[in-house]
Amino acid sequence: MEALFPQAEPLQGLIGGLLIGVAAAIMLLGLGRIAGVSGMTARATGIGGGATSRLVAAAFVIGLPLGAWIAAQCIGPMHIDFPSWPALISGGLLVGFGTRMGSGCTSGHGVCGISRLSRRSIVATMLFMASGFATVAIMRAIGLLGV
Repeated sequence: MEALFPQAEPLQGLIGGLLIGVAAAIMLLGLGRIAGVSGMTARATGIGGGATSRLVAAAFVIGLPLGAWIAAQCIGPMHIDFPSWPALISGGLLVGFGTRMGSGCTSGHGVCGISRLSRRSIVATMLFMASGFATVAIMRAIGLLGV
């Protein structure tokens, strides 16, 4: 039987998941705020409001790529393929628009909301997942994504 994800690294995934959970817990217990990336980005850029200070939100947003850079320095560079800069920027803008419509993103709903047993977050995460499954199925069906 062929592995579905031959390049998967479950230990690294487990460690990453634990770090995300710890960071979300620190944010919630330390500041009483949800560590949702879209909400923090909106607050840091002044697009959205909220009780989190813009300084804290900006530090959170700056810490995301900074943390990735530190990880790359520790374990070596990571190679990531994406179609093109316009596709990457367009995808990011579409995701940003969707998170504003959905009142949050996968980190806010999926990590923080589900852990608080929020019904709204559970439904939102189920919709995120269903949309992702449908997108992959459609892309495979029309030949844009390999098996």
